[in-house]
Amino acid sequence: MKLIFSVSVIAVLLLLQAFAEASSTNSAPSSTLASMDAGDAASLHAKHRPQIKINCSSACSKRCKKASRKKRCTRACKSCCMRCHCVPPGTYGNKNACPCYARLKTHGNKLKCP
Repeated sequence: MKLIFSVSVIAVLLLLQAFAEASSTNSAPSSTLASMDAGDAASLHAKHRPQIKINCSSACSKRCKKASRKKRCTRACKSCCMRCHCVPPGTYGNKNACPCYARLKTHGNKLKCP
């Protein structure tokens, strides 16, 4: 009887040790946004990120002020801005500041956003 009891106690202790080691390998719990670092938060899907309100009209008018076809540029920019909630700074380039804006493509597989 004592042998069965001591074997079961040892088994329970081994299980507790295994759970403790497994939980110590996860240094940061991923259950809350407050406990995530910048890398974890950036990997969240766009649907789960809080939406930042941006004035697309003024941002796109600044972006397209030097374009030869301002209306066309502004229309495409606003479409991209509404979807991505950001517009790269400046009048050309700088798309690394807004990766979503840089990835959008037309049906013809050309870059959509100016």
